[in-house]
Amino acid sequence: MDFLKDVPTPEHGFYVLVTGANSGLGLGIATRLLDEFLQTRPQSESLVLIITTRDQGKGDATIKKLEKRLREVVRRHEAKLPGIAQVLQNRVYFRQERLDLQSLVSVQKLGKRLRETTPKLDAVIFNAGIGGWTGINWLRAAWTIPTGWVSAVTWPTFKIAGVGWVTKPQLPADKKMEEPPLGEVFCANFFGHYLLGHYLAPLLAKHPKSEKTKGRIIWVSSLEAFEHVFDVKDMQGITSAMPYEVTKRLTDLMAITSTLTSTSTAVDQYLGHVQSSEKTTKPRIYVTHPGVCGTSIVPLPLILEYCMFAAFFIARLLGSQWHTVTVERGATAMVWLALASQSTLDNMEQKEGVGKWGSASDVWGQERVERTEVAGWGWGGRLGEYKRKGRDPYAKDLTKESQERFVETGRKCWEEMERLRVEWEDRLRRAGIAVDMEEN
Repeated sequence: MDFLKDVPTPEHGFYVLVTGANSGLGLGIATRLLDEFLQTRPQSESLVLIITTRDQGKGDATIKKLEKRLREVVRRHEAKLPGIAQVLQNRVYFRQERLDLQSLVSVQKLGKRLRETTPKLDAVIFNAGIGGWTGINWLRAAWTIPTGWVSAVTWPTFKIAGVGWVTKPQLPADKKMEEPPLGEVFCANFFGHYLLGHYLAPLLAKHPKSEKTKGRIIWVSSLEAFEHVFDVKDMQGITSAMPYEVTKRLTDLMAITSTLTSTSTAVDQYLGHVQSSEKTTKPRIYVTHPGVCGTSIVPLPLILEYCMFAAFFIARLLGSQWHTVTVERGATAMVWLALASQSTLDNMEQKEGVGKWGSASDVWGQERVERTEVAGWGWGGRLGEYKRKGRDPYAKDLTKESQERFVETGRKCWEEMERLRVEWEDRLRRAGIAVDMEEN
């Protein structure tokens, strides 16, 4: 196939996929990954950064931005160590792919192409998504921000979202097949990624036992993954007034419970990988969040964008550790999870339990990774944990009962998402539009 000539497959490649990398946090993840890879990985290793965008124009523009950033990084290193420029330049490869997360066929097409052209994947970072917001309740904002600044701009209650939004039909009209609704925010933020993770699992598993690492699915969640908005009877959040927050709570539930015995059957089916072998290793699923950083996910006029950033800086000055403010700092946790050694991650989880990793910052803007409390799970799923900074003001201490509810809800979510995945794959197949994932 001629197109394979343009697909980079360097020896000792480290392959990372980032969705929604054309702007905002996704671009921040891509640029930070580029910087930290060159600083922390051995010179024998090359980064293959695969970015997804919805169209060619955005993809081309993103590649230009990343190439510019690479030149800047190389110049900085060259100034300190003359002669290193060419070495560094040859260690990074960029690749762009098309992906519309609200089209299940588009997701399948990308899964197929990557499986045919990519030798393995080391990490996939599921970042792309939409807010589904239609505006701001300015009266509520005007009251809550002055009366509780840090809380109001960390866990806001003044965003207005669309209710009942669904994707465009997935099936051709001439097929005249019954098609259940798919929530628009649900599909863009969660279900499209969920399907993609299933299709890419074989690439993530291509790590021999001797490598002592695992392919990683890294979900980008949010501080706004509120427990009270989630209803197991409406996991898609179609009838919810807070569909974005529903998808983030679903993300937390699925990722954190993915290592538990109660979900093992569904997770093994999803990953298509029951146990590791000498040639393959079962992938791991992690969950992160960027803290609070300025992006265009909430569309605002320019003057209000400046006000937003000012509000975030003030919150940080008032002691908030979650206001990373910039997308590069917001990308700290995702990039750390992608590049950290497996032994580091395993040791941290063995010591403190499975948890949600967040990007944090001190008052001077020095970024770091912090564990984040999850309602019903705590910081690591262990009773009696010590209380940490950055709690939701309405957070409740972990109890045995709340943890049992969390685990049971996670099990139900895994079973429902697997049922939904299988049903939609069958529906696309019967409509004659499904993409065959088997290699030719």
